[in-house]
Amino acid sequence: MSSIENTPDTSTDTAAASAPARRRAIAWDGFARYGAVLILLIVLFIVLSLTQPRFFTKANIENLLTGVSILWVVSLGMTFVVLTGGIDLSVGATLALTGIFLSKMVNLGIPGGVVFVMCILFGALVGGLLNGVLIGRIGLSFFVVTLGTMVGLGGVVSLWSNTRTTYVDSSFINAIGINRLLGIPVPIWIMVASLLVALYVQRSTYFGRDVYAVGGNGDAARLSGIRVSRTLVAVYAIVGGCAALAGAIQVGRIGAASPEVGGDLALNAAAAVLLGGTSFLGGVGGVSGTAVGVLFIGTLQNGLGIAGVSSFWQQVVTGVILIAAVLIDRIRQSGAFRGRSRVLTTEQPSAAGA
Repeated sequence: MSSIENTPDTSTDTAAASAPARRRAIAWDGFARYGAVLILLIVLFIVLSLTQPRFFTKANIENLLTGVSILWVVSLGMTFVVLTGGIDLSVGATLALTGIFLSKMVNLGIPGGVVFVMCILFGALVGGLLNGVLIGRIGLSFFVVTLGTMVGLGGVVSLWSNTRTTYVDSSFINAIGINRLLGIPVPIWIMVASLLVALYVQRSTYFGRDVYAVGGNGDAARLSGIRVSRTLVAVYAIVGGCAALAGAIQVGRIGAASPEVGGDLALNAAAAVLLGGTSFLGGVGGVSGTAVGVLFIGTLQNGLGIAGVSSFWQQVVTGVILIAAVLIDRIRQSGAFRGRSRVLTTEQPSAAGA
């Protein structure tokens, strides 16, 4: 900023000259963060296509994508939380709670479209008012708060549902889970739309810039005028709304609201986000890498399922993936890569707001 003020006649030319280089550096850094996982995804896809005749078929690809739609939506919301240096362990409980809420509202006779909007707002309120306020306003530990709300909301789900599955009879909600639009399942359209919205928020809004700044250095962000507490409340409201959207998809797919869903959702989402290159320390990463991470996990689980591998072994593999993702993140934070990432992080918020 000082160089711009001291040389006003050349600042425009300097900014114009440096902008392409900065964009190239950010693009390369993004590929460096999730490029290895993308390559592994391509290799895995090719190997499964060659070794499993049922894998590379239209029906199975649709099944794969609709199967990861719930994890996809939640992981996109989780990315914003991790970018601030936090995590939300309660997304599975929020998904189950909003599913029960949806079933109760539908059974009251409220139209499905209205209930759908109410469900998302309800999830956002749960995430923002519980996790967001306790973490952002009061300053409690994100791990303790979200662990507590995970347990507490799980109890609320059991009490509210009497531990029973409730069938939902709503053409609108069922359409979200199983209908097709232009020959493509609606959950896939939701995946595309949610990614585009997340990319826009991340790259083209001041809020996206604030998220990176808070994750990079909360104290510096506060001193620069960013309302850190409001940003933290907002990101937990976003992931709560995403969990509610995923809950609506879940209810639409099975035609019922179950209190037994979402148990491993938080860990799978965390694994996808970390595999996608978003640092657990905050300030580095993005939703495009998260999408790659989700596809990698979904493709691996789908391939193992087709090969007849037990679901218990699939859980073991997912756990190994999560540990590997954390290890990779730790390696990224060390040595020369750490220095490079921190430099790019300081430039990324301004690019996001452009």
